[in-house]
Amino acid sequence: MMKGHRLFIFILAVGVFGILNTEMGVIGLLPYVSAYFGVSISEAGALVSLFALIVAVSGPVMPLLMSRFERKKAMLFVLAVFIAGNIVSAVTDSFAVLLAARVIPAFFHPVYCALAFSAAAEAVPREYAPDAVGKVMVGVAAGMVLGVPVSNFLADVVSLQAAFAFFTAVTAAAFLATLCCIPSMPAGPKRTYGEQIGILRRPAVWMSIFAIVFMNGALFGVFTYLAEYLGVVTALSGGAVSLFLFAYGLSNSAGSFLSGRLIRWNEGLIVQAFPWILLALYALVWLGGTTAAVMAVLVVAWGFIGGVNASTQQYILTQTAPEAKEFASGIFLTSANAGTMAASALCGWCIAQWGTAAVLLGGASFAAVSAVFLWLRLLAFRSARSDGRSAASFYS
Repeated sequence: MMKGHRLFIFILAVGVFGILNTEMGVIGLLPYVSAYFGVSISEAGALVSLFALIVAVSGPVMPLLMSRFERKKAMLFVLAVFIAGNIVSAVTDSFAVLLAARVIPAFFHPVYCALAFSAAAEAVPREYAPDAVGKVMVGVAAGMVLGVPVSNFLADVVSLQAAFAFFTAVTAAAFLATLCCIPSMPAGPKRTYGEQIGILRRPAVWMSIFAIVFMNGALFGVFTYLAEYLGVVTALSGGAVSLFLFAYGLSNSAGSFLSGRLIRWNEGLIVQAFPWILLALYALVWLGGTTAAVMAVLVVAWGFIGGVNASTQQYILTQTAPEAKEFASGIFLTSANAGTMAASALCGWCIAQWGTAAVLLGGASFAAVSAVFLWLRLLAFRSARSDGRSAASFYS
């Protein structure tokens, strides 16, 4: 990968980090928001749940609507919206205004991420596209690893406003780097909205969408309750839980960074093996979850698998619709969020019925279903070949 490409992809990753930092970092601020604005913790939780809901709803729509605009300008616009929202969040004394400052940027979250993924893939030779997207995905992992602990630390030691100022600073840095270092990026080939939506007529696209829903749910449905599992089942202290989660995040970043190379090494194996590897991991967690040393190893493996999985999901969908990458990336974000919400609900129900350890049953169920849809996706490709079309022509 050329030096210029590395800088370009690094800036995209910083931008994604800024977006995800704004989204995820608020999770650690909810107690402080509750105390400062005089609202209940469940009301404060709307800052997270509404943001996620809007991302899921706007995922297929907003990238499609903005696909005709020059991409650098579109990315700068989205970053500016996030900067403005974070500034308002830092200075307001009204919870309603704070909620609005969160809701409005959420509509544009899928736009930046979709543009970043597609721009990274197009900046390098086709065979290196998974590597480029994987490196941008590091920004997603970093948003989860650093966003929550850093914002929580700033709110605890300095103030709630300092945490929002941190979000502003990161996003402003991405804005300036994009403005000064990224060249103009013309919009992709002009296609009508109908042509882009037309990718939904392909069976492989729908099989990919359902596979992503269940792949992401299998991972993040359980991850949502990982801290509780480590505290209750593994009996770790609060400090130890934090260390385990930090290790998960670092391993997740490593998985994202290396995912492209793994996909290039053996695409079919990496895609098809995910649910079976995750099922094996959950079986080991079930058997060794009460032992801290065993869980330390498994959590690191868990994080790495999650990092590889994030890039794999994005890859299998955009691969089926290369002529509508932004739209496909938007659908990816919606599918991933939908899977997380559905699996979190199922895993929470399992905990309520049978205890904390039963969270693994919910994740294993989603993993098993994802294996079915990945198999059906493979059949769609084989069907295309039997009709006399190559895989490449099937995608285009």
